[in-house]
Amino acid sequence: MERSDFPVPANEEDRLRALEAYEILDTLPERSFDDFVRLAALICGTPIAMISLLDDHRQWLKAKVGLGADETPREDSFCTHAIMDPDSVLIVEDAHADERFADSPLVLGDSKIRFYAGASLVTHSGEALGTLCVMDTEPRSITPAQVEALQIMAAEVVSHLDLRRSIAALEKAALAQETHVGRLEERQRGLEEAESHLIAAAMTDPLTGIPNRRALDAQLEAEHQRALRYGTDLAIVMIDIDFFKDVNDLLGHQVGDSTLATVAHLLRQELRTHDVIARYGGEEFLAILPNTGLAGGLVMAERFRRTIERAAWHFRPLTISAGVASSRAGRVEASTLVGMADEALLRAKNDGRNRVRGAGDLRVE
Repeated sequence: MERSDFPVPANEEDRLRALEAYEILDTLPERSFDDFVRLAALICGTPIAMISLLDDHRQWLKAKVGLGADETPREDSFCTHAIMDPDSVLIVEDAHADERFADSPLVLGDSKIRFYAGASLVTHSGEALGTLCVMDTEPRSITPAQVEALQIMAAEVVSHLDLRRSIAALEKAALAQETHVGRLEERQRGLEEAESHLIAAAMTDPLTGIPNRRALDAQLEAEHQRALRYGTDLAIVMIDIDFFKDVNDLLGHQVGDSTLATVAHLLRQELRTHDVIARYGGEEFLAILPNTGLAGGLVMAERFRRTIERAAWHFRPLTISAGVASSRAGRVEASTLVGMADEALLRAKNDGRNRVRGAGDLRVE
């Protein structure tokens, strides 16, 4: 199949698709291809050599030596004729005397090309992408050994094109994999955050914002095991708001809820670094005090009592009662410790409320 301006191979559509797949056109110079053209010029003893690639309308030079232009119209190129017989090396000893090229701007123009030898760059599937060619401004010939060397180097150029494409494909695959992994990791982080929020919500009292009974039980057992393991003291303070039923009955549940939230906030402000305050249920709170004996627990409980008593309550004075229990070296089970604190709290209430009692004979008035 021939066009009026230049010859076109029968597999032109496949050839153009193959060339596009290499993603080589209009790329920056690369040393490996530059080395091929320098070597071709040295072997063939010519001042000009180039790697030429032919798209549908131009000849584009991936690498060159001895020539200034980066591309020429396809109809002006020698290489467009060379790819018509990709199994052979096209040799033009005197272009001025060859009717195919006598009127070419490359022959008549500033380049003044007279000699040409081009080996096609043929893919494994048989498409000729362009040529590795050498040129001279004087008529000349080329030896069989130089022809063979040109063909060998042309095959190596194609191997480098294949390698370049494979590397690019691997880089794309690696980038896609990295992107995919990044999305999976982001999704995993999102799931973990959502799970963390759900766990936090399940372990937090929504009214007061402090740990709920479920969180309290887990934390208390953990602190009991730590005290048992390291032989340290553990104290707890059971706290009850005095006459809280009157607040709800006389002022309404909205004021009652606000009161619970305020008490929780005030108690939390009095905690030390490793202490925990949680809502035990209703108007009762429980404080966990690691590394603290009964005497220290009584001091902390009194701090809690004074803080609530001295707070600025707008509707009526508010007080708390507290019961303290402690365990040395984890010898008392957590559930037993809670029972002891609850009994001490009951004594505080029976003794008139707004006071602290300990599980034992110690008292703080």
